Amino acid sequence: MDLLNEVAHISGKSGLYKVLKPTRTGVIVETLDAAKHKSVVGGQTRISVLKDISLYLDDHQDSTLPLADLFLQIHAKFNGNLPIEPKKASDVELFSALAEVVSNYDSDRVFASDIKKILSWYLILVTNAPELFPAAAKVEKAPKVEKVAAEKAVKKPAAKKAAK
Repeated sequence: MDLLNEVAHISGKSGLYKVLKPTRTGVIVETLDAAKHKSVVGGQTRISVLKDISLYLDDHQDSTLPLADLFLQIHAKFNGNLPIEPKKASDVELFSALAEVVSNYDSDRVFASDIKKILSWYLILVTNAPELFPAAAKVEKAPKVEKVAAEKAVKKPAAKKAAK
């Protein structure tokens, strides 16, 4: 998941952004959604690259789980279909969903708002950047090939009838 070096969260804004390139006064970012809106973010704005974020674990005082590994574990467990909707879920539901994936998270330092962000980010990435999840990219390519083959099969008989 080296692509997380290019994905960031901007403080005060919802969603995730792809960092395109630096400017003299900040960076150019693009939204990770269908709109692909580009904007310049100033140097005073707090930008957190997802590669640098981790989840606190209970094992040791400095033990953490990188966000990339957490996303892969969430994907292995739920495969893009979370049992809850992060923005509408209660705190208990959020903590239990995280406990299903990582049972040894540090409950003193991980808050419900953190879990809500992580699960929301996961859904954004699965939807708009499926190439981050190798299994999801392979699954999506197969149906597209079948649809194209099915369309060609439908067009060929129609062309033969027209030729007669």
